Amino acid sequence: MNHPTKTERTEAPERDREEQGPPAVSLRGLRKEFGSVVAVDGIDLDIANGEFFAMLGPSGSGKTTVLRMVAGFEVPTDGRVELGGVDVTRQAPFSRDVNTVFQDYALFPHMTVAQNVEYGLRVKRVPRAERRTRAQEALEKVRLGQFGSRRPGQLSGGQRQRVALARAIVNRPKVLLLDEPLGALDLKLRREMQVELKQLQRDLGITFLFVTHDQEEALTMSDRIAVFNEGRIEQVATPRDLYELPATPFVAGFVGTSNVIDGDAATKLLGEPGTFSVRPEKIQLHLDAAHVPTHHAVTAAGVVREVVYLGSATQSIVDLDHGGSLIVLRQNQQSSEEGDVAGRGAHVHLSWSREHTVSVVPASPDE
Repeated sequence: MNHPTKTERTEAPERDREEQGPPAVSLRGLRKEFGSVVAVDGIDLDIANGEFFAMLGPSGSGKTTVLRMVAGFEVPTDGRVELGGVDVTRQAPFSRDVNTVFQDYALFPHMTVAQNVEYGLRVKRVPRAERRTRAQEALEKVRLGQFGSRRPGQLSGGQRQRVALARAIVNRPKVLLLDEPLGALDLKLRREMQVELKQLQRDLGITFLFVTHDQEEALTMSDRIAVFNEGRIEQVATPRDLYELPATPFVAGFVGTSNVIDGDAATKLLGEPGTFSVRPEKIQLHLDAAHVPTHHAVTAAGVVREVVYLGSATQSIVDLDHGGSLIVLRQNQQSSEEGDVAGRGAHVHLSWSREHTVSVVPASPDE
């Protein structure tokens, strides 16, 4: 099976970014220890100017600690942080050309919306007339131009988040740091804000460094994503490559849902040893072996253990005759009637194209 290596997947984008001058953010050998706990274990990363870059990973994976070191809220145990080619590792937060947006908004409840947005400019002793003009421009960018006289308590969660964004961009930072900024919003509003945030980033043209544990959020908004696990980066790639070509079993399992095939099952199903990944939506389920497409090179048989109705799709878990199990996802394009899918206990046949089988290699401890 011929699949691009981890190096090949990122080599071309790296060459492109080298032509843009110094990266907006560059991390080299970044390490952070809290006592005996290693929160960040040797991170090397470049983020291009104008890029929407996400750091994705479960709680405790080190992504927020990296963000805090870029902001200057934490001092690295080892390594360095560069912004625009300048080493800022030991600089105070207020000396760095960055601003941070937090999940809890951190707005002053006794101030108006406009006063909240102006606050950073006032601290920098920007003249009042300029403060007001810039604050109004920032509010217009986040579609809150008419809300300047209101207090944060009079706004919805989504509006308060926009105020926090306006307060950050009014300082015209070169890099905007966002620490799970949409985490406090309900699902519908969060999805709306994802689209708005990406559009705002395009309009502003500044670098966004975004921390999230939500895979869908990272895939929706980002130009590239770094997947964190236990203080290290497992893979850096575009959303499409991250999903279609996961480099490790962890990435395959964490970014969306994936079937990992290894051991005897890999040898029996794929004809070669190793660890492989195939996404549930790539697999077709057939009640009759005669209906298996002839162009599908990988086939398996098994018994349906469970069927889960998900609204837009139906998920089936199939225990294979060769051992192990696979998850199959079928879109409910025509009908979602229960009789249209194989029920629990049915013997079925699975098939998928070999090109949808991706070799995933566990990350080396020395990588």
